[in-house]
Amino acid sequence: MSSSALGNEPQHTPRAPAHPAPHRPKTALAAWIALLVLLTAELMNMLDQSVVLTALPAIQESTGAGPVAVQWLTTAYTLPVAVGLITGGRLGDIHGRRRMLLIGTVVFTAASLLCGLATGPGMLIGARLLQGVGVAVMIPQVLATLHVAFEGHRRSKAFGLYGAVLAIANVLGPVLGGVLTEADLFGLSWRPVFLVNVPVGLAVLLLGRAFVPESTLRGADRLDLAGMLLSGLAVVLILVPLTEGHARRWPLWCFAVLAAGVLVLGVFLRHQKRKQDDAPLVPLSLLRVRQFSGGMAVDLLHGLLCGLFFLTWTLYLQNGLGLSPLEAAVAFVLLSVGELGGATVAAKTAGRFARRLPQTGTLVATAATVTYALQIGSHQAGLTLPAMTAPVVLIGFGLGMVSGPLADLSLARVPHEDAGSASGLFNTAIHLGIALGTALTAVVFFGVTGGSPDGAVNRDAFVTVLWWAGGLLALMWALMFCLPRQADNPAG
Repeated sequence: MSSSALGNEPQHTPRAPAHPAPHRPKTALAAWIALLVLLTAELMNMLDQSVVLTALPAIQESTGAGPVAVQWLTTAYTLPVAVGLITGGRLGDIHGRRRMLLIGTVVFTAASLLCGLATGPGMLIGARLLQGVGVAVMIPQVLATLHVAFEGHRRSKAFGLYGAVLAIANVLGPVLGGVLTEADLFGLSWRPVFLVNVPVGLAVLLLGRAFVPESTLRGADRLDLAGMLLSGLAVVLILVPLTEGHARRWPLWCFAVLAAGVLVLGVFLRHQKRKQDDAPLVPLSLLRVRQFSGGMAVDLLHGLLCGLFFLTWTLYLQNGLGLSPLEAAVAFVLLSVGELGGATVAAKTAGRFARRLPQTGTLVATAATVTYALQIGSHQAGLTLPAMTAPVVLIGFGLGMVSGPLADLSLARVPHEDAGSASGLFNTAIHLGIALGTALTAVVFFGVTGGSPDGAVNRDAFVTVLWWAGGLLALMWALMFCLPRQADNPAG
């Protein structure tokens, strides 16, 4: 079934007609270049979520950043992304998805330069915040453009490659961070991990303007400012106390702010319900589509898993096992090889197995995670990289089978006129999950270590993280029953 036919689903009534035929690349070469640009934009985003991980010890030593500042180096990036993705998607609907992609890329590239020039943790955190703002504008346009510019089997292939990029980026970031930090190029230590974005961002700008097709939503002429402010305020009120609570010993204000965040979220949803016939920020009818709402829930848990696992894994490898940044990067390469293998399987099948493929991936990752936890507990400080290869590669292989199929299956029945909002919501889920997962490290990991570099303490804390990860994977598998059992566009 084509994506245009899916726009007639009885579960969803569009409010305004989309352009009947979105602009598409004129030639096969132009289509491939456009796809490359979109995937590179997503790659930059995902890399910068994780690129700081293996550079953290060097950043701490260079800037004097403490445990709270370390958390904020990640949270300062993911928080504005989580706050702004829905608005960014809507801005793409109104002003053009290519235009907003390029504007977001300009902000992100400039912020990356500031990160590389930062003289202390405060400036670095501020620049990371600005990076997140750029991403919030840039990234919703990727999925939205993939959804409207490709159809049928080509769209499944595009989403398969999108999943492969996510799989590579999740691990390439720490690898790149470790290699560049260890190389100490021009005596700059960790700074090249951010400066490398500058030439890549410029390439995205030049090629994106020439090859990425423009698409907008006819009739989408204004932004729901009240909805934008309410949604952003709700996310901030929920995430800030989760991030600061442990370091401040959970004072009363943390619980009060959390309660206020839940209250504001309720007000936002009520406001959106009233605005459904008047250019809402979020079409609530999207949430009544079972596979979209279920897919968003899985995406949220996937982000939570990534936020919790990758930050604590790099600290375990370096503090718990005493590995150098470069050796830790090799461990991430093992995971990357597995993820690339799983993503390759997903891309080649192009949606043929529907939900069975990502469900199989979560089962593989769950079994490997449990095995890894038992292995760490039995080997303690004597665990070597060769010994951990099998469980680490299998964790990556399982996760690599999730991202692409999950995005494709979740968005398959979204009409073109809601592509921006749906992309913003879907991206918000994983970024909000990453921010929640990073905040959860305060309880699950730093709550055990207290910021201590002691090897035994870090090993024990990471085993706890792995049991949490196994539980999250099992829950993801169960929620995937919301996804379709049969593919809408079988590969041919």
